[in-house]
Amino acid sequence: QVQLVESGGGLVQPGGSLRLSCAVSGRVNNLYDVGWYRQAPGKQREMVAAVIAGRNTKYADSVKDRFTISRDSAKNTVYLQMNSLKPEDTAVYYCTQGYLGGQPRYWGQGTQVTVSS
Repeated sequence: QVQLVESGGGLVQPGGSLRLSCAVSGRVNNLYDVGWYRQAPGKQREMVAAVIAGRNTKYADSVKDRFTISRDSAKNTVYLQMNSLKPEDTAVYYCTQGYLGGQPRYWGQGTQVTVSS
């Protein structure tokens, strides 16, 4: 089993920044396949950023050039740096690890991000 614990969410004004962290533990050897998803009220869950096979990264079009995913293997932690935040970024953000059947296999419990003045 793999455990994922997110932190760093909160309330921020439009244009502000937040950094989310995801501590990964359990039966995991690497951080090759990790990602961040989000779900806003009344909307489907969507991929925000992902690292695939340890080297390829992809981002949702809506966050390109504003969000950055990174990993610290020594700390077994995944980060999501979010800049120039907009009200439409408001959502619960989830960390993921691994894939099964083309979908993320393990999920964290989520952390709330609210962008509002």
